[in-house]
Amino acid sequence: MTQRSHADLVAEQSQSKSATSALAASWRRSMMKHGLDPADRRRPDRLSAAELAKRHEAMAGFLHVAAPQLDQLYNLVGLSGCNVLLTDAHGVVLDQRVSDGDAAQFREWGLWQGADWSEGAQGTNGIGTCLAEGRQVTIHRDEHFRTLNTGMSCMDAPIWGPDGRLLAALDVSSARADQTERYNRLISAQVAQTARTIEAVFFRSSFPQARIVVASDEHGDQAVLLAVDRNDLAVGATRAARRVLGLEREGAIRPRPAADLLGRQDDLGGFDRAERAAVVRALARAEGNVSRAARALGIGRATMYRRMARLSITEKGGRLSRARDSFGAAP
Repeated sequence: MTQRSHADLVAEQSQSKSATSALAASWRRSMMKHGLDPADRRRPDRLSAAELAKRHEAMAGFLHVAAPQLDQLYNLVGLSGCNVLLTDAHGVVLDQRVSDGDAAQFREWGLWQGADWSEGAQGTNGIGTCLAEGRQVTIHRDEHFRTLNTGMSCMDAPIWGPDGRLLAALDVSSARADQTERYNRLISAQVAQTARTIEAVFFRSSFPQARIVVASDEHGDQAVLLAVDRNDLAVGATRAARRVLGLEREGAIRPRPAADLLGRQDDLGGFDRAERAAVVRALARAEGNVSRAARALGIGRATMYRRMARLSITEKGGRLSRARDSFGAAP
């Protein structure tokens, strides 16, 4: 496809009222909202070294957590001519992994640290459209808005912060002319999995004093996690958990009993429930040894047995039975 014909097609689809695909909507945003020209040959703008350093500093904790995952992803796709990039929520590339042999091509394209790949700057592209729509996308070759970018395939997934807000985009871009859409799907699946892992690891690191609980087993493709404090109050939730449990969409969440959110049902009142949790934890720490658990709680063995009976906590063979706290800690 020639430069002129691609630009004509993009312009036609961008202005067509009958074009309703997600791609056409992105092209329309690029042209109508952002005022971009698909035939523009300018390379992406890049931040100065000082500006880039400032953004690195602001996201240092996140970048530290993400780095091992970028390494693993690059080990899987790097030999096939791919560039692994991590951006901030504005589409600026903050970190990347690329082979020396492919570096010159990607640098020429502007897929490099400090470059602005927002949809407002470059039109439809993997990074920018992923961030604009808050979803996983693949932009394959001439699906890009600008003719200049049609030589690449880009697979992207969003990463959401502990506050429920969009934090970053994870991108794998390929320079291979023979890159097939089938191969793109394989890479895209790996990108999505890596993005979920980064999101979950960063969520855990953001609540170091809390235990992390899997809030749902029905959303294996999402990080549905709660951070629960020592009082069994949910004090943090991933974006997926917020949506599943009906919590605040963004920002800090109002602390709520984790049992209420997870649908735990029992016949105990609030104080009895708290007492049972304390007894169960003591028994668990004592590996089911009632005498040791009683000493840890500062009560006598007989008192411990009476409380266990009242709270329906049973003992079998010196080990705690299945009547234990029903929250499942995340692996």
